[in-house]
Amino acid sequence: MSGLERARAFAPASVGNVAVGFDLLGHVIDGPGDTVTASRTRQPGVTISAIDGLDLELPLEASRNTAGRAVQALAEHCRVDFGIALGIHKGIPLGSGLGGSAASATAALVAANALLDQPLPTHALYPFALTGEAVASGSAHGDNVGPQLLGGLVLATADRLLELPVPNGLIACVVHPDHIVETRAARAALGEPYPIATVVAHQACLAQFLCGCYRDDIKLIAAGLKDLLVEPRRAPLVPGFQAVKQAALDHGALGSSISGAGPSVFGWFIDQAQAHQAARAMQAAFAEHGLDSQAWISPVNSPGARLIHDTESRD
Repeated sequence: MSGLERARAFAPASVGNVAVGFDLLGHVIDGPGDTVTASRTRQPGVTISAIDGLDLELPLEASRNTAGRAVQALAEHCRVDFGIALGIHKGIPLGSGLGGSAASATAALVAANALLDQPLPTHALYPFALTGEAVASGSAHGDNVGPQLLGGLVLATADRLLELPVPNGLIACVVHPDHIVETRAARAALGEPYPIATVVAHQACLAQFLCGCYRDDIKLIAAGLKDLLVEPRRAPLVPGFQAVKQAALDHGALGSSISGAGPSVFGWFIDQAQAHQAARAMQAAFAEHGLDSQAWISPVNSPGARLIHDTESRD
């Protein structure tokens, strides 16, 4: 079996944490994403030829870039005997809480994996995606790269990805304001210890949420879809957050919270019309705090990263 000379892959944006699963739970959305082209080269090692789609300059040095570092880890593990050049198109805003740094790593891995003579199974790409993600956030957490690799709702542990069942008809509304929250700053807000009672209450929410997914029980999911740990400390980083969250709840959301490190805010719905009404209300709430925003309505169970057109076989 021969790999490809050139491959292009797309990785979708994602909602990290999903309120109740800090650094553990995530799901993708059918909306923006990053696209990476990987090409075989005679020059050894991993290089990044270009990054476009953003006004901000990102590192072209592979070891300092999430996509480059992830592919380096893959190449080292597989002992590839050729070089890999990456071209990155950013479709997810930086500092948005939508897994932008993770999406570059995920798309790069899916594309580079297609160049191998014996491509690895998708699950096997997870540790390399974690290596890339750590470049941006300073820690290896899989709540974004996990669902981006597999699609849908995923529980991502340190060494394992578990695809969770998603009840039919669950819809996410995600609203991204024109504001930036840096992941490292958002994580710094969590430095102080938590009272054990708060941790236990949060664990109860996570247990109910997971049971609800497996039992196809919307009421259990709603009972658990809340963030007692992270949201209270990060809410001040998102202008107008409480008003935006309340707008989602007022229009029928099962729950609403900050997506990833923020500032994007998401809500889960079981009614398409309510989700669209909530999107408008959430955007209006951000506007009242001086922020323009974008909104996406997406099935929670949306597809993950995938190869797209423009591939060439070596044969």
